[in-house]
Amino acid sequence: MAVYLLVTLDTKADEARAVRDRLHELGIDVRVVDTGCLGETPWRADVTRESIFAAAGTSVREMQQAGDRGQAVTAAAVGAAAVIEAAFAAGKLSAVMGLGGSAGTTIATTAMQRLPIGIPKLMVSTLASGQVRPYVGDKDIVMVNSVVDIAGLNRISRQILSNAAAAMAGMVQHRQPVQADDKPLVAATMFGVTTPCVEHARRCLEQAGYEVLVFHATGNGGQAMESLIREGEIAGVLDVTTTELADELFGGDLSAGPDRLTAAAVAGIPQVVSVGATDMVNFGPRDSIPGRFADRQFFVHNPTVTLMRTTDEENSQLGQTIGCKVAQSTGPTEVFLPLQGVSAIDRTGQPFDSPSARKRLFQALVEHAGSVPCHSMDCHINDPAFAEAMAHRLVELIQSHPPASKIGG
Repeated sequence: MAVYLLVTLDTKADEARAVRDRLHELGIDVRVVDTGCLGETPWRADVTRESIFAAAGTSVREMQQAGDRGQAVTAAAVGAAAVIEAAFAAGKLSAVMGLGGSAGTTIATTAMQRLPIGIPKLMVSTLASGQVRPYVGDKDIVMVNSVVDIAGLNRISRQILSNAAAAMAGMVQHRQPVQADDKPLVAATMFGVTTPCVEHARRCLEQAGYEVLVFHATGNGGQAMESLIREGEIAGVLDVTTTELADELFGGDLSAGPDRLTAAAVAGIPQVVSVGATDMVNFGPRDSIPGRFADRQFFVHNPTVTLMRTTDEENSQLGQTIGCKVAQSTGPTEVFLPLQGVSAIDRTGQPFDSPSARKRLFQALVEHAGSVPCHSMDCHINDPAFAEAMAHRLVELIQSHPPASKIGG
């Protein structure tokens, strides 16, 4: 198996050669993949640009005639992803590495995102010191800041590229083998304000013989969980913290996208759902909040995180959204509602306490949940009794609806 090195050879041939040669020195087999198009290729790659664009349903000639760089990048990303997926499926690929600026980063990370978690993925990029979520997505992609532009070799770029190659070699040569484990995997969602609930529920699930993957509900966390569910890795879901839907609906910073709370429903695996942290929409520093929210209630969690209280009307919309999503479930699904508060700051004496908002949330959810059972408990979401009730019910659902094939570590 080989490391597939994705690079536009028309602009970064010297850098590609340096990384390839360094990986060879470290005992790593390399296949260079040329994702360039508009310029001349100084030397022939192991996987040619013609192969890449053919995999995208077009050709280098068509792209060159069009003369549209954006179109070429899009096609190269599609083709590279197809080639990388095929190489992995054929057992030829051990890891993926990329070099590039904005175009090269888009192309290479699009391909990387098509691979399972655990396959080494490393991107040396001019964009690595900025907002990298569009490139990393919900996968384990290592972003290395190139510091200087990837435009020729110099004393800085040589060191950065050499270090990156060494890191790639280390991940390949010392990759930990997947350990067989008969414990089924349960996914759970947590936020700081729902931590006591999830921690207590996790212990209950572990005592029952499950391995628990806890995802931080910060947008990327929810996306990663949904991705693993779609890949068939999860036996059941304890979706305590559905706050990402509030950000999606009302313009917060931590949205997991419109498909949040859908993967388990489609897959038909058991899920127990609650409304953790739906009392809040998440923003950055206080002075970064859009002006249209000037008259809203805020809580400064820390200098970089500001929380906005969801209104009664927004809670009705949230309840309707969650209810409609769980109603689409093809597998066993139940909802648990904590009547005394949905987060650490939504309870008597706390800044986001609002019985009216909770009432609107719960009513709308129950109204739109269809035949899905909704259990109202006269306790707070972080009370041990609430966590235990959710965890124990999930165990019962999993045991009464075993997966068709083994799911686990």
